[in-house]
Amino acid sequence: MRSILRIGKKVALHTLGCKVNYAETSTIARQFVERGFQIVGADQLCDVYVLNTCSVTERADRECRQIIRRALRHSPDAYVIVTGCYAQLQPEEITSIDGVDLILGTKEKFSIFDFTNSFSKQVIPQTFVSCIDEAEEFEFAYSGDVDGRTRAFLKIQDGCDYVCSFCTIPLARGQSRSRSIEEILNQAEQIVSHGYKEIVLTGVNVGDYGRKIGTELFSLMQRLESIDGLERIRISSIEPNLLTREMVDFILSSEKFCNHFHIPLQSGSDTILKSMRRRYLTDSYRELIEYIKRNDSDAGIGCDVLVGFPGETNQLFEETYRFLVEIPVSYLHVFTYSEREKTPAAGFSDIIEPRVRADRSERLRMLSKKKRHAFYSSYLGRTLPVLFEHPTSGGMYSGLTSNYIRVEVETSRELSNQIHHVTLTEAHDDICRGVIVGPEVQSYSRVVETMME
Repeated sequence: MRSILRIGKKVALHTLGCKVNYAETSTIARQFVERGFQIVGADQLCDVYVLNTCSVTERADRECRQIIRRALRHSPDAYVIVTGCYAQLQPEEITSIDGVDLILGTKEKFSIFDFTNSFSKQVIPQTFVSCIDEAEEFEFAYSGDVDGRTRAFLKIQDGCDYVCSFCTIPLARGQSRSRSIEEILNQAEQIVSHGYKEIVLTGVNVGDYGRKIGTELFSLMQRLESIDGLERIRISSIEPNLLTREMVDFILSSEKFCNHFHIPLQSGSDTILKSMRRRYLTDSYRELIEYIKRNDSDAGIGCDVLVGFPGETNQLFEETYRFLVEIPVSYLHVFTYSEREKTPAAGFSDIIEPRVRADRSERLRMLSKKKRHAFYSSYLGRTLPVLFEHPTSGGMYSGLTSNYIRVEVETSRELSNQIHHVTLTEAHDDICRGVIVGPEVQSYSRVVETMME
């Protein structure tokens, strides 16, 4: 009876932040579909609007508020639900936004239908945000690339026990906790049975997986490789102090694990790393990156960098810049520091002016473009397997290599969720162009040969 009543109801979902959030939003979406709802785009007219929020930076908070207001312009009568990290940390701020009906914390986000059933607009929003400090479990979650049945982001861990001085994540997500290996294997097998060829292991601190339940990430990695039908496995991000040489060797020798690493750095200055309360210094980070590249020169390596942290003088920023120029990483994710309530860094002195933070961020983003372009250009003329995801505009198909090169090809064929060998012919700032190698595209072969001559 419930699903019959809901026929024709539409729900829009929007996600801010990390891949963990995207995995969780997909799980929430499936709950709505199971109850007869139709999923529509965030800019379409809908009956229910769900926003899964991030609160890593002040900009994320501001963006959250803007999105809620924009959603209400599209669907003024929509029942608006706000959940996620921003809702966990600042529910009172969200209650002041006109049109919000339900605010759910981190522990409540997967129980929407326990807190509302009628989805009737509220004069005063209802708020259900419980303390996250004592959380010991979490709900399984996985997402696909727009349900393209290509890559699934599987959440294996949640929370964090680290005390980085700039970070609100432990406050929003709670302590580090993991699911058992057997549970994760069962979930992975289900994902593969749905047609996915690649699984990306995600979490708040993936490398900390298993520590409290008597196991470790490396043991999970070994078991995952044995799953039939799973062709690729990727780790979304892992702290440098938790990525062991044994794990690197295993990944680089594996037939399924991708030779792609995303390893947060945050700063190339030891002075700033100590102030951030990170658990490594630049020498050990450099040694890790060089070890990876020495054992596999094709490995793709990305890193996170946080710019404008309190006390980051011009000299210390230049240390970071030079360090990033020297180490063989393939691309950077650059974040501009912003003060967050209840973090130690919010009380630090030597605050960096916003204009200086912005200028430094731009310099590192330009450096990232140069590094990515150089990395991509080094593969021109080479042929690599590409897992294609979805068509893009202009008759193009897009996909990823194992080492995280984004590749486009022009074709009239259906390539979604297929792996094909592609010869790379052009390198741009954020993508490579290429042609599929095979009898179907023999007419292109001479074109490639001519371009390489």
